[in-house]
Amino acid sequence: MAETLKDAKYTDLLPYASSPDKTAQFVKEVCHIMLQFIEHSFDLGTKVVEFLQPEELAKRIEFGLKDEADDLQQILTYCRDTLHYSVKTGHPYFFNQLFAGIDIISLMGDCLASAANTSMYTYEVGPVFVLMENSVLKQMMNFIGYTSGDGILAPGGSLSNIYALSAARFKMFPESKKQGIRHLPPLVCLTSQEGHYSLKKGAALLGLGTDGIISVETDELGRMIPSDLRAKIEDAKSRGLCPFIVNATSGTTVRGAFDPLNAIADICHEFNLWLHIDAAWGGACLLSKKHKHLMTGCERADSVTWNPHKLMGVPLQCSAFITKHSELLKECNSTHATYLFQKDKQQYDVSYDTGDKAIQCGRHNDILKLWLTWKAQGNNGYEQRVDKAFDNARYLTEQVVKREGFELVSQPQYVNVCFWYYPASIRHLAQGAEKTEKLHKVGPEVKKRMTEKGSLLVGYQPVKDKCNAYIMIVHGVAVGHAHMDYVLDEIERLAADLTL
Repeated sequence: MAETLKDAKYTDLLPYASSPDKTAQFVKEVCHIMLQFIEHSFDLGTKVVEFLQPEELAKRIEFGLKDEADDLQQILTYCRDTLHYSVKTGHPYFFNQLFAGIDIISLMGDCLASAANTSMYTYEVGPVFVLMENSVLKQMMNFIGYTSGDGILAPGGSLSNIYALSAARFKMFPESKKQGIRHLPPLVCLTSQEGHYSLKKGAALLGLGTDGIISVETDELGRMIPSDLRAKIEDAKSRGLCPFIVNATSGTTVRGAFDPLNAIADICHEFNLWLHIDAAWGGACLLSKKHKHLMTGCERADSVTWNPHKLMGVPLQCSAFITKHSELLKECNSTHATYLFQKDKQQYDVSYDTGDKAIQCGRHNDILKLWLTWKAQGNNGYEQRVDKAFDNARYLTEQVVKREGFELVSQPQYVNVCFWYYPASIRHLAQGAEKTEKLHKVGPEVKKRMTEKGSLLVGYQPVKDKCNAYIMIVHGVAVGHAHMDYVLDEIERLAADLTL
């Protein structure tokens, strides 16, 4: 460490100190630590994670807080240790979640947003960022096919989906904003059995109860079956329930399935129901001329969730809720807090204030990182990113089909490739309950081994009514065909001596 920081404490930094010298040195040291972490994340010779059990990790980092201040040398040690024991989600062998990779420009945008440290609720305190958000949301509306509308960046796709439930309820029963749900009929939301669990959480939060979510059957690829949707709506109405929204999914979490939007939109139109599309994962396909057909009909939806922090590679978190109804967010959520939203402001047009249409008051600046990287890549760069992910998924699918011991769960629509691996010790067994029971145990054991080794991170879970399968999420610009081969090779190595 540079001599200038020896024995220094937080009081030697701005704004406590009069000189910026130690502040500059400290920031440089932290940036050096961050750059080393980034470089290691792209190094195939490093582990994806230095995994420790919780009790062991608690011995390596002092998580407790105390009365005395630590010096800056210790603070820098905390920074190094924190990143050392964190999962390298930018590593080419990290395929565990619907997010991955490190976008350098977006990362710098996130740092700058924290430096600016403002909220998004008024133009008064966030002028640049309010105009950025408006511009990017309009661009996303254009890709969806909306000619007008409104939107808001939300802290994650779950809250974006909750925005949809709230807006749909207000649209059908505007009096509910003031009177609540006590005078409403029993409301129900219909979503596919492979849809996201945030709908149930939202139903509980909004007072509908988890019983207010009705699951619709899916086909062999994981797509909602329109005929079952119709049957479930009619059944719900016959039982005195009140359907008010249908949640279609574009890119389900496990299989990456895309529900048939036009057929669902026809049914929603017939029954006068709000159609929401949870495209948190799949929305990025709209950026590709080759693959946007997966969301044909999306312009007919009342609202869409789209998460740039997923396939678009923006750092967590960055989610958009977008609706074709221009004034509905404000009508649904506004409470006219006069300490923020004064209507007699003289210095600017208050229609630019966004806070009253949001559920939150303080709202993090999630727009700068998205805007900067979209500026840097352009629509063409994002299209190439999406197309590359599809190409890698196609290649992996071909290899799974070819390789002995591997079996596809279903043909992928998107960049989720779900497959089983049968270790040599169970391949000889006849198809039946015993083989399925043993296969179900393969995923957890291999996941344990890969995590402890740090060589790879791939998720697993049951798929619909089938046993545990690997859920390979193929994205990240640092990934190619050779990495797909490595994944299959490493699973074979990890399971080579597995007996069940």
